[in-house]
Amino acid sequence: MHAHDHHEHHGSDLTRAAQSTLEKSGEQWTSMRERVFEALAGFAKPASAYDIAEAVSKAEGRRVAANSVYRILDLFVGANLARRVESANAYVANAHPDCLHDCIFLVCDSCGQTTHIDDDSITRNVRSAATGAGFAPVRPVIEVRGKCGDCQ
Repeated sequence: MHAHDHHEHHGSDLTRAAQSTLEKSGEQWTSMRERVFEALAGFAKPASAYDIAEAVSKAEGRRVAANSVYRILDLFVGANLARRVESANAYVANAHPDCLHDCIFLVCDSCGQTTHIDDDSITRNVRSAATGAGFAPVRPVIEVRGKCGDCQ
């Protein structure tokens, strides 16, 4: 498998990297965006907009609508701060928002754990095959369903 070296951020360092990346894209880092990002990054598994809205609502002491969270998540995906796990309609924080890749998700059918890997050679081949078929790929989504090492 193609190795790719990049710095994965964690904790407050991840939040600062996300803020920096979003601001470089010309967007503002608002307090609500920060709360949504921190809630998303706090989940061990992919989280739905409803999961995130509930977490932010508890932290805020007031109800936060899932529709508002969806809008922020769409912005985050567009700015490379988050990735959408299509088959689960859920999101994960991108641990390296300053590095743009098509990603591959390994999704455990038993426990729901989702592992994100980067392999530029695979995604480059997917893009090439799509282009060869007369299709203009924008964002390839590759998800591999199966069982994680803990559930095997």
